[in-house]
Amino acid sequence: RYDRGDVIDLGDLFGGLGGIDDFLRSVFGEGGLFGNRSTRQARGRDVLVRAEVTLKEAAFGGEVTVEFSTLASCSGCGGSGTAPGTSRVTCGDCGGSGQLRLARRSVFGTMMSVATCRRCRGEGSLIAEPCRVCAGSGAVPKTETLTVEVPAGVTSGTRLRLSGRGESAGDLRPPGDLYVEVVVAEDPRYERRGADLFHRISVGIVEAALGTRVAVPLLEGGTAELEIPRGTQPGAVFRIPGKGMTVLGRQGRGDLLITVDLEVPTSLSPEEEELLRRWAEMRGDRSDRPASAP
Repeated sequence: RYDRGDVIDLGDLFGGLGGIDDFLRSVFGEGGLFGNRSTRQARGRDVLVRAEVTLKEAAFGGEVTVEFSTLASCSGCGGSGTAPGTSRVTCGDCGGSGQLRLARRSVFGTMMSVATCRRCRGEGSLIAEPCRVCAGSGAVPKTETLTVEVPAGVTSGTRLRLSGRGESAGDLRPPGDLYVEVVVAEDPRYERRGADLFHRISVGIVEAALGTRVAVPLLEGGTAELEIPRGTQPGAVFRIPGKGMTVLGRQGRGDLLITVDLEVPTSLSPEEEELLRRWAEMRGDRSDRPASAP
């Protein structure tokens, strides 16, 4: 009932403990049930900003510069909200406690209630002369530019928390936090699936039949030589271990998987067509079928 704000008389029940105030202090600390000024101090608001990184930066880490609008501590008053040369004064309504205690007598005894002081909003003090720069708020709008370290292995949606780099609450209260949400840009060369990367290559009919070697681009730069064995079929997948994405918070990388697509020529010269027909005859393949609709 007390937590709900009901007005009740606990004087008799806690009389042997020195009264209700002493009991509440013994349970909840010096601030009593409603806390003291230090526990009621509000933080500044958190700030969320998004930053785009390349797939390579997501794999190996790096730095990204973010720009965002926020509230910074006022330089005119140092965040106190008071004019230079002045200071806060004790609230006359609550005497500096931040709380108002109201008592009234009834047939059941003395009834007591405790409420936050409306005049100082629980702070216990007031600004006598506000700062002219921030009008007493202790904070002013500002555009911040910050360089953020991006760890290796991040994915889109990963949020990096920078404690105390958010909005200032003014009045010397602690600032909020800055959250940088990472957005990983797509790379046309790869498809990412977890820590693995997928890449597609196209080879001709003769290359697939006789075998060949192809250069596969690597995320860190350069290429790796991949051998395509004789008789490779369309859709075959080859793996290059340890050339995928870094695993966030761990050592090692995923794999790079290469899918083979068969490139069929769409136009042939008379000489090429004749050679293919002769090859089909040698293999017993039918080459005189009517062309099907695309």
